[in-house]
Amino acid sequence: MASSPGGNGNFDSGLEIKTRSVEQTLIPLVSQITTLINHKDKPKKSERTQAAVQRVGQAVSVAVGRFVAVGEAIASENQELKDEMGQACLEARRAGDAIAQLTDTGSAVSPPPPPPPQPDGRQTVFSDRTGMVKAARLLLSSVTKVLVLADRIVIKQIVSSRNKVLVTLDHLERVSTFQEFVQIFSQFGNEMVEFAHLTGDRQNDLKDEKKKARMAAARAVLEKCTMMLLTASKTCLRHPDCESARINKDAVFQRMRCALEQVIDIVTEARGCGDNKILPASIHDGIKDFKSSVECLRDNLYSLSPQSVGGQLEALVERTEDFTDSAYTSHEQRQAILGLCQLARQDTQQLVAAWAQAQSVQANEATEEMEVSIVKTCQSISDLRRELHKVASGRASDLLKVHGEQLPLRSLKVAGAEGNLEAVAEYSRTLTEQKEQLVETCRLLCHVSGSEPLEITCIHAEETFHVIGPQIISAAQTLALHPSSKIAKENLDVFCEAWESQLCDMVLLLREINDVFEGRRGGDKRPYLSLPRPGKHSASLSNLKGAKAVKLDAEEQTSMAKLGLELRLLSSDVDAEVDKWEEPEHEIVRQSQSLASMAYSMHLFTRGEGLLKTTLDLFHQAEVLSEEGLQLSSALRTFCSQKVALNAEIRIDLCADLPMKLHG
Repeated sequence: MASSPGGNGNFDSGLEIKTRSVEQTLIPLVSQITTLINHKDKPKKSERTQAAVQRVGQAVSVAVGRFVAVGEAIASENQELKDEMGQACLEARRAGDAIAQLTDTGSAVSPPPPPPPQPDGRQTVFSDRTGMVKAARLLLSSVTKVLVLADRIVIKQIVSSRNKVLVTLDHLERVSTFQEFVQIFSQFGNEMVEFAHLTGDRQNDLKDEKKKARMAAARAVLEKCTMMLLTASKTCLRHPDCESARINKDAVFQRMRCALEQVIDIVTEARGCGDNKILPASIHDGIKDFKSSVECLRDNLYSLSPQSVGGQLEALVERTEDFTDSAYTSHEQRQAILGLCQLARQDTQQLVAAWAQAQSVQANEATEEMEVSIVKTCQSISDLRRELHKVASGRASDLLKVHGEQLPLRSLKVAGAEGNLEAVAEYSRTLTEQKEQLVETCRLLCHVSGSEPLEITCIHAEETFHVIGPQIISAAQTLALHPSSKIAKENLDVFCEAWESQLCDMVLLLREINDVFEGRRGGDKRPYLSLPRPGKHSASLSNLKGAKAVKLDAEEQTSMAKLGLELRLLSSDVDAEVDKWEEPEHEIVRQSQSLASMAYSMHLFTRGEGLLKTTLDLFHQAEVLSEEGLQLSSALRTFCSQKVALNAEIRIDLCADLPMKLHG
């Protein structure tokens, strides 16, 4: 395969586009073939009907030609599957030619005899319906084989990309000089762009929303950790004897390796081997299953046993202990939950009694007394669900309001910059308590999330708070030990930004959970959240007009992805410099922030996210970015000229005063 411009990958060969093109041609093929096979007509065929059928046959032939061309291109780039792919393409071409020949009614010199009636009594516009069915089956079989082979190639490519990242990651972990680190990290950045590109395409192609959510969570970890790895490694190189810096760096490398393995697990499971990732039992699922069991008694009194229904309820009540045993649950909330659990037990006992009575008289359907008990049981369990949702969402909302002020983080930064280890220890305990509250709240939200994708997102949030909390503390300890270290300060800022970012993601997560509970959305589809510093970069795009998107080829997508990563790093540099200015309202500061905001929006576009939706949006944003950049450049030149002139005046004044001072 061709290599990427950076020389560190082969994902610009166009395989993603080719395989997606293969899948896109499958849908019209199936539709056209179905039209041909199921076509009915009167015994007297009109020329219009014959022409229509011939057009469909030709369309199938053309589509097969495009399909085979894509398959052959993939085969030429993957020698290990060339023979299998070539055979499948050959079968598809034969089937396409057969269909075109069977529908080519205009090639006959004399009018063909009317086709005989089919066994099912239908009259068709082509003479050999059996031959058409065989050709269609062969075509669909060969198409399926091509898709399976293409999928194997994509999976192999993702695994190969992951392996390259792991090798470079090992090298990064062992570097001992800044020069060596810079060289290897440049290679690592190219490989991570390649991996992100491949996994992003794979995520978009996944049909299982649960796997898509898991992929989004793993990719989110990798993106956050890439920035953390940069600053944590630089800090460890600058302060090689600092234990807290080493701990901080080791945690980042460990988390990246776990996320890489999770991506590979998802990719291989997506081939149909089943999903081995078992989610913890949630209360929402327990309530759903319990209500389903109770309501099915209306149709069949003998499908379940009273013991199984009672066991379901007790298992459900046991899960509510996550709420009632929590130290952060108020006494009133605990009593309300326990009361509703007891009410559900009583209603279920009444249902079981009415159920036994109906079975004793050998009733075929639910009696009136059973119907009343079913309604009461379902109502009490729904009331329990509503109360649990109220407790979880209320606690999450309160925590986000309190923690939105980021007091412990700001205090840790100040204490670290002052070298105050005692203050760092004190604020670290405060942050640890907040972390425990957030972790427990995420666990409660998982119980009431309402869908598996949202459950996975809750678990991801829980793990993120659990891991980043100690990392912030180790970064603060490093800064306190080396208060004059700029890289240690930058490292702490990066981890604090990741914490703030996760809080912002949690706000969106809570909103989605509430929407699902209120019935405003299904909860099955969840977007991949923007991770770095959400809300800070929000370039206004209100003037952009909708337009048809232009599809980029593989090389353009590669270049765009790398430029997007560069824009992300440059926007971070601009933010860091702007934060140093003492005049936040200065014109240069405002222009710099606007420039960084637009650059960040363009970075999000390269990941398929953000407000920019089409390539035309991107080009328009690039034009605005260019204009803003020229204005900023002009303002900076003017500012520098003023500074030079001011310095010259100061030197002149000093020179004029110097003789007098010497004389005095």
